[in-house]
Amino acid sequence: MFFYAAKLIWFFLQPSAALILALAAGVVSIGLGAVRVGAGLVLLGTLGLLVAGFTPLGAALMLPLEDRFARAAPDGPVTGILVLGGGIDQRIGDARQTPTLTEAGDRLTEGVALAVRYPEARLVFTGGSDQFVAAGPSEGEAAQRFFRDMGIPDRRLTIEDRSRDTAENARFSKALLDPKPGERWLLVTSAFHMPRSMGSFRAVGWDVLPWPTDYRTSGPGDLTRFVSQPSVGLQRVDVATKEWIGLVAYRLSGRTNALFPGP
Repeated sequence: MFFYAAKLIWFFLQPSAALILALAAGVVSIGLGAVRVGAGLVLLGTLGLLVAGFTPLGAALMLPLEDRFARAAPDGPVTGILVLGGGIDQRIGDARQTPTLTEAGDRLTEGVALAVRYPEARLVFTGGSDQFVAAGPSEGEAAQRFFRDMGIPDRRLTIEDRSRDTAENARFSKALLDPKPGERWLLVTSAFHMPRSMGSFRAVGWDVLPWPTDYRTSGPGDLTRFVSQPSVGLQRVDVATKEWIGLVAYRLSGRTNALFPGP
């Protein structure tokens, strides 16, 4: 139920969609004679799109998330590498019959790099379907094909393909792998997603080591740069806003033990 509610609520709360809807509602209101209300909505939508699209607002929202966790420095053998889902476009990949990476595809490529660096470690992918109505192959199946194509043997691979959100990634992976005290597991996910991910794994009693990747900002310098591509600015604001809302929702629902998990 949490998964479906989150999908529906986010459709209307994502800034880009909300601002476009406000703009459209304003135009309709003016057409219906509610000129003052309509003008206000048009002004709100227009200014919002300009600010989100061209200013460093997205960087300001993203940087605290991305800088929260640094990459771990394991002080011994690495037991396993956990790669969270979200890096594969299931719809296009299924249609084209080939694994297709999203902008978060660094999660998978970094998993391969770590598997080479730690040849004795297990490589685990956790992710089912992020579609509102699950259909076709799961993301886990596509990930397995990708890792095979990258030369990772099946004996090193473990695929968890039932989870549909971060909390389920943690819960289902722990049940599947049964980690033992003293084992070192690296958690690979997008840097902006690492705080909520670490909080989710800690909530199920699993002390994993962070390995952030898929950075969307270059550092504090981005706070002084205007964005030349409004689509990039809007996407950055959307992604960061979703993550901040997710942190609040996870804390309120007991899926994490802290509002903003940190090192």
